[in-house]
Amino acid sequence: MTLNHKTFCGNEYDQLKRVILCQPQYMTIREVINETQKEFENEGIHIKLALEQHSEFVRTLEANEIEVILLPYHKKFPEQVFTRDIGFTLGQTIFVAKMAHDVRIGEEDVLKQWLDDEEMSYYNLAEDMIEGGDVIIDGETIYVGLSNRTHLEAVEHLQSILNQYDVKAIPFKERYLHLDCVFNVISQDIALIYPPALTKEDIDLFSSRYELIEVSEEEQFTLGTNVLSIGNKKILSLPINKQVNQKLSHHGFEVIEVDITEIIKSGGSFRCCTLPILRG
Repeated sequence: MTLNHKTFCGNEYDQLKRVILCQPQYMTIREVINETQKEFENEGIHIKLALEQHSEFVRTLEANEIEVILLPYHKKFPEQVFTRDIGFTLGQTIFVAKMAHDVRIGEEDVLKQWLDDEEMSYYNLAEDMIEGGDVIIDGETIYVGLSNRTHLEAVEHLQSILNQYDVKAIPFKERYLHLDCVFNVISQDIALIYPPALTKEDIDLFSSRYELIEVSEEEQFTLGTNVLSIGNKKILSLPINKQVNQKLSHHGFEVIEVDITEIIKSGGSFRCCTLPILRG
């Protein structure tokens, strides 16, 4: 596999330089696959508003000198806006995931097509059920959430091919979809957490490594943990998550508020909507 200077990620919080997004052009709750969608199933998603909010999100990233790559959208993929799940970047390699849910199968091919066009190498996890929302990288440690989208076999496979890393399986309550909906590392020594979703053993592990900022039940529902760190202690967060934002500011973070509440109706926020390919 050839190494490529266009890609590198060693954690979730170094300065973000290149990131992949996809506009929510055909976003719809076609089939309820998480708790948030259950709540908004009847109301549905206002596409025009979702597109406006997404454009503002892109403008904010670009204003912070981040190169934004927009993947082409397709009508058959109503959840393409959540680019995080189709892969993850570890070191200089982009790992392309196998989507677990029928409604999302095929999204990874759009990413592979772009990577091929750019002549960027990638590692295809074709046999593993794993989604990037369950993968949180912090230096030598990779936390992988065990969900109905990411299976233990995938964690074991990752550990076997990444022997220089410590790949830790993190079980959590299934209703919360992905690990980044209940836990997120935002700097070298600080993480956001929603403790009721996790085991005592893992909470103890996290508290031995990070200062933990707890997210309330109310703000977990509005995806308070699912912020995006863009480096230099700057974090993108929703204006409605007032308690989280206050705590982040108190810990010295610059909170950049962008309203993407129409997009979170489908169960993902800033981290879910971004696939970082270059940090540093």
